[in-house]
Amino acid sequence: MASDLSNIIKSEMVNTLESLLSVTGNVDEVTLISSKDIGDEQCIKVESNFEFSGINSLWNFYIPTETGTKFEYLMLGGISDLKDSIDDEIADAVKEIVSTISGSITTSVNAQGFDDVSGMKFSLTNSSIVQCSEESSVNNLYKFTVSLNDEVLFIFIDFDEKSFPFVELFTSDQPSSSAISEDKSSEIAGGNSVLSSILGEDSIDNLRLLFDIKLRLSVRLGSKVCLLRDVISWDIGEIIELTQMTNEPLDILVNGVVIGDGEAVIVDGKFGVKIKHIGQHKLI
Repeated sequence: MASDLSNIIKSEMVNTLESLLSVTGNVDEVTLISSKDIGDEQCIKVESNFEFSGINSLWNFYIPTETGTKFEYLMLGGISDLKDSIDDEIADAVKEIVSTISGSITTSVNAQGFDDVSGMKFSLTNSSIVQCSEESSVNNLYKFTVSLNDEVLFIFIDFDEKSFPFVELFTSDQPSSSAISEDKSSEIAGGNSVLSSILGEDSIDNLRLLFDIKLRLSVRLGSKVCLLRDVISWDIGEIIELTQMTNEPLDILVNGVVIGDGEAVIVDGKFGVKIKHIGQHKLI
């Protein structure tokens, strides 16, 4: 049976929306529908191509007018007027959100160590405004009912036949939140066969004791080797040129150990970092 990506997709969709839109989010329901069930309205269609384990899979995101206008409104902090139709600014905002969701899904999937979904990467191939109900080429169209704060919005994703085996559990009975919490360590072990083989089944439960350990995350802007005589001559206003180029990724460290790299972003007026790569290959 193919590895199940349904929970990862829902989780990363919520995490991305919460981060970019400064809201509290949740995926309330996922249902399999046809294009006619979307409604007779315009949508922003964003094509995201995923590559993994020798497979090229196209996921088409359909964002209806109401959802797209609300996305742009929230990204701007609610300081502009809420539009009633799609324009270029809304389309750009939606494209950025879909790109971030796709990137988050890719990072999360790669961290799981699935045997049949390895080396995942994505690229956005096209973005356009379409009449959703007229899209006749949909294969497996899912409707995501998403709560953002107290408002319910909809996101539609059409998965091609290549990816359907990895997402077909969307419509199966999902475990309750309490069951997920109680079985968290088992999920982690199941998603990472290497970790499970190292620890053994009897030791998996002990991982739960470590979940609340605090780790210091830091981002390294750059470094430079300096002579002591140069350091003691520095004064206020001195500019130190680092070896890091402005277009190079920044090192992400946990407790002083490099675990990946990313790029600097602004989140609610504060500096943040968007993870671009994570895993052991960055430790070399």
